[in-house]
Amino acid sequence: MKPLSQFLLCGLLPSAGLASSSYQKQLGGLDLDSKPQLAAPSYRKHLLETHKQLVEISSISGHEVPVANFLHTYLPTLGFETWLQALPASNTSWGYLPERYNVVARPRSDASHSSSAAARVLVTSHMDVVPPYIPYHIDAPSSEEITGSTIISGRGSVDAKASVAAQIIAVEELVASKAINASDVMLLFVVGEETLGDGMRFFSDSLQSHSNSTSLKAAIFGEPTENKLACGHKGITFGSISAKGKAGHSGYPWLGKSATEVLIRALGKILEHDFGKSERYGNTTVNIGKIEGGVAANVIPKEAQAEISLRIAIGDQKNGADIIRKQLKSILEEVDSEALSLESKGGYGPVECFCDVDGFETMVANYGTDVPHLAGDHVSYLYGPGSILVAHGDDEALRVGDLEEAVEGYKKLVKHALEA
Repeated sequence: MKPLSQFLLCGLLPSAGLASSSYQKQLGGLDLDSKPQLAAPSYRKHLLETHKQLVEISSISGHEVPVANFLHTYLPTLGFETWLQALPASNTSWGYLPERYNVVARPRSDASHSSSAAARVLVTSHMDVVPPYIPYHIDAPSSEEITGSTIISGRGSVDAKASVAAQIIAVEELVASKAINASDVMLLFVVGEETLGDGMRFFSDSLQSHSNSTSLKAAIFGEPTENKLACGHKGITFGSISAKGKAGHSGYPWLGKSATEVLIRALGKILEHDFGKSERYGNTTVNIGKIEGGVAANVIPKEAQAEISLRIAIGDQKNGADIIRKQLKSILEEVDSEALSLESKGGYGPVECFCDVDGFETMVANYGTDVPHLAGDHVSYLYGPGSILVAHGDDEALRVGDLEEAVEGYKKLVKHALEA
């Protein structure tokens, strides 16, 4: 495969897509010219080529092998040693997952490394994206007219291939300028963040089993934070609520018991319940994502189920999910202890990240990340380009300037982590 530096920037020209005016609304109504137009950095072409190649490769969760193979081939052309870390095929709650690969990379140096030996600073993001695949598009009539306000769209253009591209360029720039020692930093791009977090969990297990795992002092996680430094994010827990009834003819409802009616009463109580709040993370929120039940309109339903998730604002990372699950079970017992049951699918409480770094605005995220899936005593940073408000949507997009700002932001964070 040719190194990306050999691809022509004219390949970035649009083939289809919406005009920048339509993206202005999708980007929260922001004025595209609100930020000063700075001179293009020397790495703009390199950054945009990297980002383009990543977004053009479909990598929906469970199908990340093509993008992993691309990075495994591409990163050595930039002076990195790379390893593919294989996750075995498995049957999961998300269905059957084939063998997939995390990508581990380290800048070449005189020191000898392995894929499991930790550096002092880990720079990481995820390769997988949510469905459906949406083609890459850049809104510029010619490569010469690309500016910091130019809009790039496509699935993963924000979450999180923007972070992957910016992290690669940032580390490459730091090593080339000798601002850091090559042996001090490691890149990690994982699978499965959008589903089970299994890529980061697998890497974490491999790291903890290695004798040098204690050398990891900080981890910088790439997610869309609008280039603000996140002080943390809410926790989350998933659950399946099942209701059991007695089937019968709908003309004689007193002879049966409707599982859906019991379930609806329970869900109503859950929606009305105050699950707690905190000053930093706000309210704990509920989402009823899926409801199923019954077989026909004229049959009293014997069974019904609901899949729910809660974004947790109380407790800490270790106990927050347990606090919420106890409240859920209490509600189900109050409504109908015989008919209702809860199957918990794991979770964690609010996750704290380090955000006291000069030069960064701060924020708190409502979404989940891989931060809690990496075990250890390291310091965690959470930062990246683009807005979560457009991630996962049909019009996922960000500005060229957001990508460039993120490169500089990651540089600052790597140096801060090493100095700290």
